[in-house]
Amino acid sequence: MYDTDKLLKEIETLRKTMSSVALKQGITSLESIALSQELDRLLNMYEELKKEQKSFR
Repeated sequence: MYDTDKLLKEIETLRKTMSSVALKQGITSLESIALSQELDRLLNMYEELKKEQKSFR
């Protein structure tokens, strides 16, 4: 299971990678779309972790 700090670092790294790819290949390139989908998945995971942590407090 992820901790929020590790997940945030991974999100930021992926965000930078996605921006770079989008600038070079365009936002509709297959790689940009795949990175965007992965970023969405990680962001959703982060939101779920935050909800879980709030419910345990």
